[in-house]
Amino acid sequence: IEQRNPSRNPRSTVATVTELYDYLRLLYARAGQPHCPRCGVRIQKQSAQAIVAEILKNRAGQSIAIYAPLVQSRPGIYDELYKRLQRSGFVSARTDHKLHELGAPPKLDRYKKHTIELFIDKLKVSAAEKERLNDSVEIALKESRGLVRVEPVLDSSAGSMHSEHHACPHCGLSLPEIEPRLFSFNSPYGACPDCDGLGVKTEVDERLIIPDPARSISEGAITAWSDPVTTRTNRWKRSWSGYYAEILEQIGRQFSIPLDKPWRDLSQKHRDVILRGGGTYKPSWAKNDQEFEGVIKNLERRMRESESDFVKGAIAERFMARRLCPACRGARLKPEALAVKIGGRGVHELVRLSVERARAFFKDLSLSDQERAIARQVLKEIHARLDFLSAVGLDYLTLDRASETLAGGEAQRIHLATQIGSGLTGVMYVLDEPSIGLHPRDNARLLTTLRRLRDLGNTLIVVEHDEETIRSADWVVDLGPGAGVHGGKVVAQGPVAEIIRSKESLTGGYLRGEGHRPPPSRGRAPNGWLKVSGASQFNLKNLNVDIPLGELVCVTGVSGSGKSTLVHEVLYKALAKKLSNAKDEPGAHKAILGVEDIDKVVVVDQTPIGRTPRSNPATYTGLWGPVRDLFAMLPASKARGYKPGRFSFNVKGGRCENCQGDGVLQISMQFLPDVYVPCDECRGQRFNEETLAVRYKGKNIAETLALSVAEARLFLAAHSPMVRVLQTLEDVGLGYIALGQSATTLSGGEAQRVKLATELSRRGTGRTLYILDEPTTGLHFADVSKLLEVLHRLVDAGNTVLVIEHNTDVMRSADWILDLGPEGGDKGGTLVAAGRPADIIRHKTSHTGRFLAPLAVPA
Repeated sequence: IEQRNPSRNPRSTVATVTELYDYLRLLYARAGQPHCPRCGVRIQKQSAQAIVAEILKNRAGQSIAIYAPLVQSRPGIYDELYKRLQRSGFVSARTDHKLHELGAPPKLDRYKKHTIELFIDKLKVSAAEKERLNDSVEIALKESRGLVRVEPVLDSSAGSMHSEHHACPHCGLSLPEIEPRLFSFNSPYGACPDCDGLGVKTEVDERLIIPDPARSISEGAITAWSDPVTTRTNRWKRSWSGYYAEILEQIGRQFSIPLDKPWRDLSQKHRDVILRGGGTYKPSWAKNDQEFEGVIKNLERRMRESESDFVKGAIAERFMARRLCPACRGARLKPEALAVKIGGRGVHELVRLSVERARAFFKDLSLSDQERAIARQVLKEIHARLDFLSAVGLDYLTLDRASETLAGGEAQRIHLATQIGSGLTGVMYVLDEPSIGLHPRDNARLLTTLRRLRDLGNTLIVVEHDEETIRSADWVVDLGPGAGVHGGKVVAQGPVAEIIRSKESLTGGYLRGEGHRPPPSRGRAPNGWLKVSGASQFNLKNLNVDIPLGELVCVTGVSGSGKSTLVHEVLYKALAKKLSNAKDEPGAHKAILGVEDIDKVVVVDQTPIGRTPRSNPATYTGLWGPVRDLFAMLPASKARGYKPGRFSFNVKGGRCENCQGDGVLQISMQFLPDVYVPCDECRGQRFNEETLAVRYKGKNIAETLALSVAEARLFLAAHSPMVRVLQTLEDVGLGYIALGQSATTLSGGEAQRVKLATELSRRGTGRTLYILDEPTTGLHFADVSKLLEVLHRLVDAGNTVLVIEHNTDVMRSADWILDLGPEGGDKGGTLVAAGRPADIIRHKTSHTGRFLAPLAVPA
């Protein structure tokens, strides 16, 4: 069970990944209660026999009239209908609530809506009249195609409507056959037709077309129709050869739109004309007038008609944004599916619940004996999956949470919960750091789950650095003693006590408490404050937080408490929009103060540094350019006329053309996974023989690429710019990785540290805000110490480092802690405590303080 990036498919959710949604679809199809999508009345499918039995039970002794509803609120004159009924032998009908003979029908207004009910019979309900009642009901159902109205003779308002189909007796609206596919947003049968089951639509956004409402049209307010250069110089007429300028001038004259007036001061009518069209214009090159389509329709048409992916991509990236589907409001399904309910909730309302609240809903769910018999096995599976998700610490996740928004650790624990549900025995499970993203408070539940898998008769091999997990293991294998070429040996193995006794084991030393030394008190004072006011995105509850600048700040809290929402959705997106005009809209908040004290915001996350084998640490850090320049300056290169491009495996010339610089050949195996074999011409070296003939200090370009960071630092010691980059990579604990190691083989933690090293090696301004999300992922205790030294170097240079983290060593070393919670999901989103680590320890309700308390923390 890998700690891999979750699915990026927008249709993938927590419920679908765990197969929970499959059981929910089956439950709603078999035990759901259909309602009318229009009026909300419950729809019951009844046979003629059941209708008669209900009338005998509920209306015994009453004198009733039986009608067949034929027309319900539809315009027309219906002369032919009256004549047909009369020919069939019927005597009277009720039109618009007035009874009349069929031979003397009322004169109807063709354009008004009318209701026509055929009179069938009048009788007193009793067992003796059961046969007559049955005949009358069947006649009514036949004439009306499945509907019958029964009402007391003396009180028509107390009448009732019955249907033998899934049709609303009041609106006449019929539901399709209720089956599992009706509740699938991946099937055309159930998906909302407006958004195809995505719940969102990508549309042209007015705010992106007019990013600066203070500008006038003549100053280039409409960025989609203005060249960026001419916009800055306020000469809009020169944009795109004056084509749009000519159109806007004519439309402006036609509707008296002041083109030199700020956009925000224009009337709504004038804005609508510009954006959505209206009126005509005559281009200088055309003979006839043209209809003005407006900016939005113009962009939509170009997106639709263009054959250029570049044009489509440019429009989508600059002017389009995802919006909630107006038809289904994000529910993804057709109205007919949304109208089927269980326990008063539609399936779309149920999946919006968190795992914890869904468990409570099903625990208290009241069903009839028949419904419970039908749903017993389905409910058992639903309960089991919800319990498993809760057991691995994910009870704060909502069931409709998109997979693409999950952290790697969350995705891994979801797959773990799915495996628990399989109930297999005799299986070996291999898990890669399952504790990622878990607060120490939540670790206990994860460990209980792992023990449960073990006790079923399975074997668990866990790659982990978490101290509590190591101490809980039955057997520990400690590899080392160093990393890369300095590792690869078993330093110690056995029960935990054996590891602790080992003097050679670095892990054993930390377990003995030798590595957890309290960090020296740095006594930093903030050089300003970044104040977030009224953050209310997702589960944040009007949150106000103060972030000290020029310090190492740690944001912590139990899983689902709102850390990522606060830092990424609100703070980062708001700062990126203000500082670099980013497109993404920030999460809901009132204001952010103190932005003027920073000049740049950088996110150093765990996304891969590249998606192809061609990307590697050397190319990402910018180191490979100087290395190629170095080889191009060698006498052998100059004699042969080689330029730096000769030493690139991405372009023709110096690379091996058999494998096109990949070093491997990809062999397609049809329905089997592709096979990769070393290139038989270059033997995996990527370059041709002529290029490999050029050597520096005895090594060719391929051998240089194969050096580890530590080896390359010594090899290139005479070149200080390159050494600075290599030294930084070594400082963050990456001295063991090869310069040319494929980006696809780097772990999330390694990719994050490559990015961190890249930022460190640049010349900073000292006013940058760095945001890191769990940078200790994949790090041993000793590597965490190295990482902290690097982070403090950034802070010592005047920058601010904001870290989302659960690692107690990082929290102890922080200058300031923001502890969110107190729990996850709906029970989180508030600030539990803020201050120095010692302040958090003294806070009685802080889970973080409870886990920091046993450790010495500087005041």
